[in-house]
Amino acid sequence: MKFIFLFLMTAGLLSCGQPGNTGEQQASDRPDSIVTLTDPQLKNAAIVTGKLERRDISTVLRVNGKIDVPPQNMVSVSVPMGGYLRTTHLLPGMHVAKGEVIAVVEDPQYVQLQQDYLTAKAKISFLEAEYKRQQELNQSRASSDKAFQQAEADYNAQRVLLSALAQKLAIANIDAGKLHEGNITRSINIHSPINGYVSKVNVNIGKYVSPTDVLFELINPNDIHLALKVFEKDLPYLSIGQKVWAFTNNNPDKKYPCEVLLIAKDITPEGNADVHCHFESYDKVLVPGTYMNAEIEVKHQQVLAVPEEALLHFNNRQYVFIQHSANSFALLPVEVTEAVNGWAAVVGGSPVQDKSIVLKGAYSLLMAIKNRTSGEE
Repeated sequence: MKFIFLFLMTAGLLSCGQPGNTGEQQASDRPDSIVTLTDPQLKNAAIVTGKLERRDISTVLRVNGKIDVPPQNMVSVSVPMGGYLRTTHLLPGMHVAKGEVIAVVEDPQYVQLQQDYLTAKAKISFLEAEYKRQQELNQSRASSDKAFQQAEADYNAQRVLLSALAQKLAIANIDAGKLHEGNITRSINIHSPINGYVSKVNVNIGKYVSPTDVLFELINPNDIHLALKVFEKDLPYLSIGQKVWAFTNNNPDKKYPCEVLLIAKDITPEGNADVHCHFESYDKVLVPGTYMNAEIEVKHQQVLAVPEEALLHFNNRQYVFIQHSANSFALLPVEVTEAVNGWAAVVGGSPVQDKSIVLKGAYSLLMAIKNRTSGEE
Protein backbone atom coordinates (compact mmCIF):
# COMPACT_ATOMS: atom_id res chain seq x y z
CA MET A 1 0.00 0.00 0.00
CA LYS A 2 2.88 2.37 0.72
CA PHE A 3 4.26 1.72 -2.76
CA ILE A 4 0.92 2.50 -4.41
CA PHE A 5 0.48 5.63 -2.30
CA LEU A 6 3.95 6.75 -3.36
CA PHE A 7 3.06 6.54 -7.07
CA LEU A 8 -0.30 8.22 -6.64
CA MET A 9 1.34 11.07 -4.75
CA THR A 10 4.09 11.33 -7.34
CA ALA A 11 1.62 11.40 -10.25
CA GLY A 12 -0.40 14.09 -8.50
CA LEU A 13 2.68 16.24 -7.93
CA LEU A 14 3.75 15.92 -11.54
CA SER A 15 0.34 16.96 -12.91
CA CYS A 16 0.07 20.32 -11.13
CA GLY A 17 3.01 22.43 -12.34
CA GLN A 18 2.84 26.14 -13.06
CA PRO A 19 2.16 27.26 -16.63
CA GLY A 20 5.36 27.68 -18.57
CA ASN A 21 7.41 25.25 -16.49
CA THR A 22 9.10 22.34 -18.18
CA GLY A 23 8.69 18.78 -16.98
CA GLU A 24 12.18 18.96 -15.41
CA GLN A 25 11.31 22.11 -13.49
CA GLN A 26 8.10 20.52 -12.21
CA ALA A 27 10.06 17.53 -10.91
CA SER A 28 12.81 19.62 -9.30
CA ASP A 29 10.29 21.55 -7.23
CA ARG A 30 8.99 18.36 -5.59
CA PRO A 31 11.44 16.51 -3.34
CA ASP A 32 9.33 13.33 -3.46
CA SER A 33 9.95 12.98 -7.22
CA ILE A 34 13.72 13.52 -6.98
CA VAL A 35 16.30 11.17 -5.56
CA THR A 36 19.89 12.18 -4.77
CA LEU A 37 22.59 9.57 -4.31
CA THR A 38 25.98 9.77 -2.74
CA ASP A 39 28.98 8.85 -4.84
CA PRO A 40 29.22 5.34 -3.31
CA GLN A 41 25.47 4.82 -3.79
CA LEU A 42 25.70 6.00 -7.38
CA LYS A 43 28.49 3.53 -8.02
CA ASN A 44 26.66 0.63 -6.42
CA ALA A 45 23.44 1.41 -8.32
CA ALA A 46 25.29 1.03 -11.65
CA ILE A 47 23.33 3.88 -13.18
CA VAL A 48 23.67 4.23 -16.96
CA THR A 49 22.26 7.33 -18.63
CA GLY A 50 21.75 8.31 -22.22
CA LYS A 51 19.38 10.07 -24.58
CA LEU A 52 16.53 8.85 -26.70
CA GLU A 53 17.64 7.09 -29.86
CA ARG A 54 16.22 7.32 -33.35
CA ARG A 55 15.28 3.83 -34.44
CA ASP A 56 13.10 2.04 -36.96
CA ILE A 57 10.47 0.51 -34.70
CA SER A 58 7.58 -1.70 -35.76
CA THR A 59 4.54 -1.71 -33.54
CA VAL A 60 1.83 -4.35 -33.53
CA LEU A 61 -1.77 -3.32 -34.17
CA ARG A 62 -4.18 -5.77 -32.50
CA VAL A 63 -7.67 -6.06 -33.99
CA ASN A 64 -10.42 -8.64 -34.25
CA GLY A 65 -13.02 -9.82 -36.72
CA LYS A 66 -14.44 -13.02 -38.16
CA ILE A 67 -14.07 -15.35 -41.11
CA ASP A 68 -16.29 -14.40 -44.01
CA VAL A 69 -17.02 -15.69 -47.50
CA PRO A 70 -17.46 -13.43 -50.54
CA PRO A 71 -20.90 -13.58 -52.17
CA GLN A 72 -19.57 -15.33 -55.27
CA ASN A 73 -18.43 -18.24 -53.09
CA MET A 74 -21.79 -18.76 -51.37
CA VAL A 75 -24.49 -20.59 -53.35
CA SER A 76 -28.15 -21.00 -52.46
CA VAL A 77 -29.67 -24.02 -54.21
CA SER A 78 -33.34 -23.79 -55.22
CA VAL A 79 -35.73 -25.61 -57.57
CA PRO A 80 -36.81 -23.20 -60.33
CA MET A 81 -40.14 -24.95 -60.89
CA GLY A 82 -40.85 -26.36 -57.43
CA GLY A 83 -41.88 -29.87 -56.48
CA TYR A 84 -41.74 -32.53 -53.76
CA LEU A 85 -38.33 -33.50 -52.39
CA ARG A 86 -38.00 -37.24 -52.97
CA THR A 87 -34.39 -37.92 -51.90
CA THR A 88 -31.30 -36.16 -50.55
CA HIS A 89 -28.28 -37.34 -48.60
CA LEU A 90 -26.86 -33.97 -47.58
CA LEU A 91 -25.91 -33.01 -44.04
CA PRO A 92 -24.25 -29.76 -42.87
CA GLY A 93 -20.50 -30.05 -43.18
CA MET A 94 -20.50 -32.62 -45.99
CA HIS A 95 -18.27 -32.09 -49.02
CA VAL A 96 -19.90 -31.98 -52.45
CA ALA A 97 -18.35 -32.06 -55.91
CA LYS A 98 -19.44 -29.89 -58.80
CA GLY A 99 -22.09 -31.74 -60.85
CA GLU A 100 -22.88 -34.23 -58.11
CA VAL A 101 -26.57 -35.12 -57.66
CA ILE A 102 -27.53 -33.67 -54.28
CA ALA A 103 -31.32 -34.08 -54.42
CA VAL A 104 -34.19 -35.47 -56.49
CA VAL A 105 -37.48 -33.54 -56.85
CA GLU A 106 -40.66 -34.82 -58.47
CA ASP A 107 -43.89 -33.19 -59.57
CA PRO A 108 -46.61 -33.74 -62.24
CA GLN A 109 -45.68 -30.44 -63.88
CA TYR A 110 -42.43 -32.01 -65.14
CA VAL A 111 -44.46 -34.67 -66.94
CA GLN A 112 -46.71 -32.01 -68.44
CA LEU A 113 -43.72 -29.94 -69.58
CA GLN A 114 -42.16 -32.91 -71.37
CA GLN A 115 -45.53 -33.76 -72.95
CA ASP A 116 -45.95 -30.19 -74.21
CA TYR A 117 -42.47 -30.24 -75.72
CA LEU A 118 -42.91 -33.53 -77.55
CA THR A 119 -46.35 -32.50 -78.81
CA ALA A 120 -44.98 -29.20 -80.11
CA LYS A 121 -42.07 -31.03 -81.71
CA ALA A 122 -44.42 -33.43 -83.50
CA LYS A 123 -46.69 -30.64 -84.70
CA ILE A 124 -43.90 -28.53 -86.10
CA SER A 125 -43.15 -31.13 -88.76
CA PHE A 126 -46.68 -30.78 -90.14
CA LEU A 127 -46.54 -26.96 -90.00
CA GLU A 128 -43.18 -26.91 -91.71
CA ALA A 129 -44.49 -29.10 -94.54
CA GLU A 130 -47.62 -26.96 -94.90
CA TYR A 131 -45.49 -23.80 -94.99
CA LYS A 132 -43.31 -25.17 -97.81
CA ARG A 133 -46.38 -26.35 -99.75
CA GLN A 134 -48.07 -22.96 -99.52
CA GLN A 135 -44.83 -21.30 -100.52
CA GLU A 136 -44.64 -23.32 -103.74
CA LEU A 137 -48.32 -22.72 -104.51
CA ASN A 138 -47.96 -19.03 -103.93
CA GLN A 139 -44.96 -18.77 -106.21
CA SER A 140 -47.03 -20.35 -109.02
CA ARG A 141 -49.98 -18.15 -108.07
CA ALA A 142 -52.03 -21.26 -107.33
CA SER A 143 -52.88 -20.01 -103.80
CA SER A 144 -53.52 -16.63 -102.28
CA ASP A 145 -51.00 -14.56 -100.37
CA LYS A 146 -53.23 -14.80 -97.31
CA ALA A 147 -53.01 -18.59 -97.19
CA PHE A 148 -49.22 -18.48 -97.53
CA GLN A 149 -48.86 -15.84 -94.82
CA GLN A 150 -51.06 -17.83 -92.44
CA ALA A 151 -48.98 -20.98 -92.98
CA GLU A 152 -45.78 -18.99 -92.43
CA ALA A 153 -47.11 -17.42 -89.21
CA ASP A 154 -48.25 -20.79 -87.80
CA TYR A 155 -44.87 -22.36 -88.54
CA ASN A 156 -42.86 -19.53 -86.96
CA ALA A 157 -45.10 -19.46 -83.88
CA GLN A 158 -44.58 -23.19 -83.39
CA ARG A 159 -40.81 -22.77 -83.69
CA VAL A 160 -40.92 -20.12 -80.95
CA LEU A 161 -43.05 -22.37 -78.76
CA LEU A 162 -40.67 -25.30 -79.21
CA SER A 163 -37.64 -23.17 -78.39
CA ALA A 164 -39.30 -21.77 -75.24
CA LEU A 165 -40.26 -25.26 -74.04
CA ALA A 166 -36.70 -26.46 -74.63
CA GLN A 167 -35.40 -23.65 -72.38
CA LYS A 168 -37.88 -24.59 -69.65
CA LEU A 169 -36.64 -28.17 -69.86
CA ALA A 170 -33.07 -26.94 -69.54
CA ILE A 171 -33.99 -25.03 -66.36
CA ALA A 172 -35.45 -28.28 -65.02
CA ASN A 173 -32.19 -30.10 -65.89
CA ILE A 174 -33.88 -32.14 -68.66
CA ASP A 175 -32.00 -32.50 -71.94
CA ALA A 176 -34.49 -31.70 -74.69
CA GLY A 177 -32.22 -33.26 -77.33
CA LYS A 178 -32.44 -36.67 -75.64
CA LEU A 179 -36.13 -36.52 -74.79
CA HIS A 180 -38.59 -38.86 -76.53
CA GLU A 181 -41.88 -40.53 -75.68
CA GLY A 182 -40.12 -43.50 -74.10
CA ASN A 183 -38.12 -41.66 -71.42
CA ILE A 184 -40.58 -39.16 -69.96
CA THR A 185 -39.85 -38.79 -66.23
CA ARG A 186 -41.75 -37.31 -63.33
CA SER A 187 -38.61 -36.33 -61.36
CA ILE A 188 -35.56 -34.16 -61.93
CA ASN A 189 -32.05 -34.21 -60.45
CA ILE A 190 -30.58 -31.24 -58.59
CA HIS A 191 -26.82 -30.95 -59.18
CA SER A 192 -24.21 -29.16 -57.09
CA PRO A 193 -23.03 -26.03 -58.92
CA ILE A 194 -19.66 -25.86 -57.09
CA ASN A 195 -17.01 -27.85 -55.28
CA GLY A 196 -17.41 -27.07 -51.61
CA TYR A 197 -19.16 -27.83 -48.36
CA VAL A 198 -22.77 -27.89 -47.24
CA SER A 199 -23.51 -24.99 -44.94
CA LYS A 200 -27.24 -25.42 -44.36
CA VAL A 201 -29.96 -27.97 -45.16
CA ASN A 202 -33.38 -26.32 -45.02
CA VAL A 203 -35.65 -29.15 -46.23
CA ASN A 204 -36.67 -32.70 -45.45
CA ILE A 205 -37.85 -35.57 -47.64
CA GLY A 206 -41.49 -35.28 -48.69
CA LYS A 207 -41.68 -31.52 -48.28
CA TYR A 208 -43.04 -29.43 -51.13
CA VAL A 209 -40.64 -26.68 -52.11
CA SER A 210 -41.52 -23.64 -54.17
CA PRO A 211 -39.14 -21.79 -56.52
CA THR A 212 -38.50 -19.16 -53.81
CA ASP A 213 -37.42 -21.74 -51.20
CA VAL A 214 -33.71 -22.32 -50.54
CA LEU A 215 -33.08 -26.05 -50.23
CA PHE A 216 -29.37 -25.97 -49.45
CA GLU A 217 -26.61 -23.43 -48.90
CA LEU A 218 -23.17 -24.37 -50.20
CA ILE A 219 -19.81 -22.72 -49.60
CA ASN A 220 -16.68 -22.79 -51.71
CA PRO A 221 -13.92 -22.42 -49.08
CA ASN A 222 -11.11 -21.74 -51.53
CA ASP A 223 -11.59 -18.00 -51.19
CA ILE A 224 -12.62 -17.47 -47.58
CA HIS A 225 -11.25 -14.29 -46.10
CA LEU A 226 -10.85 -12.55 -42.78
CA ALA A 227 -13.01 -9.47 -42.22
CA LEU A 228 -11.39 -7.27 -39.56
CA LYS A 229 -12.77 -4.23 -37.77
CA VAL A 230 -10.14 -1.47 -37.68
CA PHE A 231 -10.58 1.90 -35.97
CA GLU A 232 -10.44 5.00 -38.14
CA LYS A 233 -7.29 6.31 -36.42
CA ASP A 234 -5.39 3.13 -37.35
CA LEU A 235 -6.36 3.04 -41.04
CA PRO A 236 -3.44 5.25 -42.20
CA TYR A 237 -1.03 2.55 -41.00
CA LEU A 238 -2.54 -0.11 -43.29
CA SER A 239 -1.87 -0.83 -46.94
CA ILE A 240 -2.79 -3.45 -49.53
CA GLY A 241 -0.51 -6.47 -49.32
CA GLN A 242 0.40 -5.89 -45.68
CA LYS A 243 1.14 -8.98 -43.58
CA VAL A 244 -1.41 -10.10 -40.98
CA TRP A 245 -1.26 -12.94 -38.46
CA ALA A 246 -4.63 -14.31 -37.31
CA PHE A 247 -5.48 -16.71 -34.50
CA THR A 248 -8.50 -17.99 -32.59
CA ASN A 249 -9.24 -17.66 -28.89
CA ASN A 250 -9.20 -21.44 -28.52
CA ASN A 251 -5.74 -21.84 -30.04
CA PRO A 252 -3.80 -18.56 -29.84
CA ASP A 253 -0.49 -20.29 -30.55
CA LYS A 254 -1.66 -21.36 -34.01
CA LYS A 255 -1.05 -18.33 -36.26
CA TYR A 256 -2.54 -18.14 -39.77
CA PRO A 257 -0.66 -15.87 -42.19
CA CYS A 258 -2.87 -13.48 -44.15
CA GLU A 259 -2.48 -10.53 -46.47
CA VAL A 260 -4.52 -7.32 -46.60
CA LEU A 261 -6.69 -7.57 -49.71
CA LEU A 262 -9.13 -4.66 -49.43
CA ILE A 263 -9.59 -1.64 -47.16
CA ALA A 264 -13.13 -0.25 -47.00
CA LYS A 265 -13.55 3.43 -47.83
CA ASP A 266 -16.49 4.10 -45.51
CA ILE A 267 -16.55 4.43 -41.72
CA THR A 268 -19.32 2.85 -39.64
CA PRO A 269 -21.17 4.79 -36.92
CA GLU A 270 -18.97 2.94 -34.41
CA GLY A 271 -15.89 4.60 -35.92
CA ASN A 272 -14.32 1.60 -37.65
CA ALA A 273 -13.92 0.23 -41.16
CA ASP A 274 -13.83 -3.28 -42.63
CA VAL A 275 -10.45 -4.59 -43.73
CA HIS A 276 -10.56 -7.81 -45.76
CA CYS A 277 -7.60 -10.17 -45.63
CA HIS A 278 -6.83 -13.26 -47.72
CA PHE A 279 -5.56 -16.45 -46.06
CA GLU A 280 -2.33 -17.69 -47.62
CA SER A 281 -3.48 -21.30 -47.21
CA TYR A 282 -6.85 -22.84 -46.37
CA ASP A 283 -7.37 -24.82 -43.18
CA LYS A 284 -10.63 -26.77 -43.00
CA VAL A 285 -11.06 -25.85 -39.33
CA LEU A 286 -11.60 -22.25 -40.46
CA VAL A 287 -15.31 -22.02 -41.10
CA PRO A 288 -17.32 -18.88 -41.88
CA GLY A 289 -18.44 -17.02 -38.79
CA THR A 290 -15.46 -18.07 -36.66
CA TYR A 291 -14.29 -15.22 -34.41
CA MET A 292 -10.62 -14.37 -34.96
CA ASN A 293 -7.99 -12.10 -33.44
CA ALA A 294 -5.29 -10.59 -35.62
CA GLU A 295 -1.96 -8.84 -35.29
CA ILE A 296 -0.79 -6.39 -37.94
CA GLU A 297 2.81 -5.25 -37.99
CA VAL A 298 2.91 -1.46 -38.45
CA LYS A 299 6.25 0.09 -39.38
CA HIS A 300 7.29 3.60 -38.40
CA GLN A 301 10.14 5.60 -39.90
CA GLN A 302 12.93 6.72 -37.59
CA VAL A 303 11.12 7.45 -34.33
CA LEU A 304 12.59 8.49 -30.97
CA ALA A 305 12.68 5.38 -28.80
CA VAL A 306 13.50 4.42 -25.23
CA PRO A 307 14.65 1.00 -24.00
CA GLU A 308 11.96 -0.97 -22.23
CA GLU A 309 14.34 -1.44 -19.30
CA ALA A 310 14.20 2.31 -18.62
CA LEU A 311 10.39 2.38 -18.30
CA LEU A 312 8.57 2.11 -14.98
CA HIS A 313 4.92 1.00 -15.34
CA PHE A 314 2.17 2.00 -12.97
CA ASN A 315 -1.60 2.58 -13.22
CA ASN A 316 -1.59 2.30 -17.06
CA ARG A 317 1.11 5.00 -17.32
CA GLN A 318 4.85 4.92 -17.92
CA TYR A 319 7.60 6.87 -16.17
CA VAL A 320 11.33 7.39 -16.60
CA PHE A 321 14.06 9.00 -14.50
CA ILE A 322 15.98 11.90 -16.01
CA GLN A 323 19.30 13.17 -14.72
CA HIS A 324 18.58 16.36 -12.73
CA SER A 325 22.20 16.96 -11.73
CA ALA A 326 25.35 14.88 -11.34
CA ASN A 327 23.92 12.76 -8.51
CA SER A 328 20.21 13.67 -8.68
CA PHE A 329 17.47 12.08 -10.77
CA ALA A 330 13.87 13.17 -11.32
CA LEU A 331 10.86 10.95 -12.08
CA LEU A 332 8.81 12.07 -15.08
CA PRO A 333 5.82 10.57 -16.94
CA VAL A 334 6.20 9.70 -20.63
CA GLU A 335 3.80 8.58 -23.34
CA VAL A 336 5.09 5.68 -25.38
CA THR A 337 3.78 3.03 -27.75
CA GLU A 338 3.86 -0.65 -26.92
CA ALA A 339 7.40 -1.98 -26.66
CA VAL A 340 8.57 -4.20 -29.51
CA ASN A 341 11.90 -6.04 -29.40
CA GLY A 342 12.87 -4.20 -26.22
CA TRP A 343 12.20 -0.65 -27.50
CA ALA A 344 9.18 1.66 -27.27
CA ALA A 345 8.54 4.70 -29.46
CA VAL A 346 8.12 7.97 -27.55
CA VAL A 347 5.15 10.06 -28.58
CA GLY A 348 6.14 13.50 -29.90
CA GLY A 349 6.28 16.41 -27.44
CA SER A 350 7.52 14.30 -24.54
CA PRO A 351 9.23 16.30 -21.72
CA VAL A 352 12.14 13.83 -21.78
CA GLN A 353 13.07 14.65 -25.36
CA ASP A 354 16.72 15.84 -25.51
CA LYS A 355 17.12 14.99 -21.79
CA SER A 356 19.57 12.54 -20.30
CA ILE A 357 17.48 9.61 -19.07
CA VAL A 358 18.36 6.64 -16.88
CA LEU A 359 18.69 3.65 -19.19
CA LYS A 360 19.78 1.15 -16.51
CA GLY A 361 19.25 1.21 -12.76
CA ALA A 362 15.86 2.96 -12.83
CA TYR A 363 14.37 0.47 -10.40
CA SER A 364 17.16 1.14 -7.88
CA LEU A 365 16.27 4.84 -7.94
CA LEU A 366 12.61 4.00 -7.47
CA MET A 367 13.42 1.87 -4.44
CA ALA A 368 15.49 4.74 -3.03
CA ILE A 369 12.43 7.03 -3.18
CA LYS A 370 10.30 4.31 -1.59
CA ASN A 371 12.78 3.71 1.24
CA ARG A 372 13.10 7.43 1.92
CA THR A 373 9.33 7.87 2.06
CA SER A 374 9.02 4.87 4.39
CA GLY A 375 11.67 6.33 6.70
CA GLU A 376 9.87 9.67 6.85
CA GLU A 377 6.67 7.91 7.90
